[in-house]
Amino acid sequence: MSSCCPPPRSRGDALDRGPVAVGAARLDGAIAGVVALPGGTFRMGTDDADGFPEDREGPIRAVAVEPFAIGAHTVSNERFAEFVDATGHETDAERFGWSYVFAKFLTRELRRSSPRLEEAPWWCGVTGAQWRHPEGPGSDLDGRGDHPVVHVSWHDAAAYCAWVGGRLPTEAEWEYAARGGLDQARYPWGDELTPGGEHRCNIWQGRFPAHNSAEDGFTGTAPVDAFEPNGFGLYNMAGNVWEWCADPFDAAGQNRAMRGGSYLCHESYCNRYRVAARTANTPDSSAGNLGFRCVVIP
Repeated sequence: MSSCCPPPRSRGDALDRGPVAVGAARLDGAIAGVVALPGGTFRMGTDDADGFPEDREGPIRAVAVEPFAIGAHTVSNERFAEFVDATGHETDAERFGWSYVFAKFLTRELRRSSPRLEEAPWWCGVTGAQWRHPEGPGSDLDGRGDHPVVHVSWHDAAAYCAWVGGRLPTEAEWEYAARGGLDQARYPWGDELTPGGEHRCNIWQGRFPAHNSAEDGFTGTAPVDAFEPNGFGLYNMAGNVWEWCADPFDAAGQNRAMRGGSYLCHESYCNRYRVAARTANTPDSSAGNLGFRCVVIP
């Protein structure tokens, strides 16, 4: 696990979700802002020397995708609340009773009482942390209705997508969309991280995990429409929050793929905000930097 990747749940008490009741609600608000893409063949993957070969980012290969529509934004707290209000959905974090939170976001009392990961002590398993309470008890969503919903598992994301009559993107769809029509560019906007000195995504600046200078304007999540969109009109395809994809990470395991990086990524240790970068997590895992967006097939 890299510094910025959401840690997997390690408890042995995995939950059996059972069948999820969905109504394909297709509320106007819930699917507002999808962008129709024509599909076609593109060059997927990378041979980037600064990449992570162990993640099987390469080789570069030609991949064809059918036409599809994808959310211009990740799903926001406001939209997820509509889903929960309509369906009564209980997230995996709520069912487990805890989720992972970046330690510096916690009150002193919660830092003292919440167990830290030995291999990544900046992550705390916080009792009561869930999408409505992103930093645990005492925190709320005031002023963050337009921020991405977090503390959602793959199960939760898939349930929301089904409710709006869609699904999670495949990795190929996600990467095709993130590239915004560019061929083999490192980022959704090109090859320079900060062209002309302009920050184009919400990632860590400074020295991790001690100091985030927040030069991009944010220490935690940013609004779902922050920064300029890519060539397809899609926002935050790099940074802000990791995004669940439909695919298993590999053929052998149950882990699901995640794309895009998050506000905790930094080039000194984890530049997985590159378009071709990928990582994985168990489908019941959740953390304060993990969200999703939906695909709708025309």
